[in-house]
Amino acid sequence: MADPKWGTKRICQSCGTKFYDLRKSPIICPSCGAEFDPEALLKSRRSRPAAKSEPAPKAAAAAAAAKPADEEADGDADGDADDEKIDREDAEADAMIEEAGDD
Repeated sequence: MADPKWGTKRICQSCGTKFYDLRKSPIICPSCGAEFDPEALLKSRRSRPAAKSEPAPKAAAAAAAAKPADEEADGDADGDADDEKIDREDAEADAMIEEAGDD
């Protein structure tokens, strides 16, 4: 058992060295000289902010830049089908909004 006059055993927050505080205030690490902050142990960590999604104009520009030049020139059938699907989804969304506004 440790001698009570040595104080409380601490672990340095900077270097990880274990030491006794010798009942001194402020508590200073003998190895690196950093001041021990007991409040830092009680503070909770903040979570990381959610990743922001790219705005639509940047995403569209990036997709256009990644598309080969000859696909842009032909107007491939797959691109036309995708455009029709998007147009239908937009029309459905507009109809739902109008329906909700009528209530």
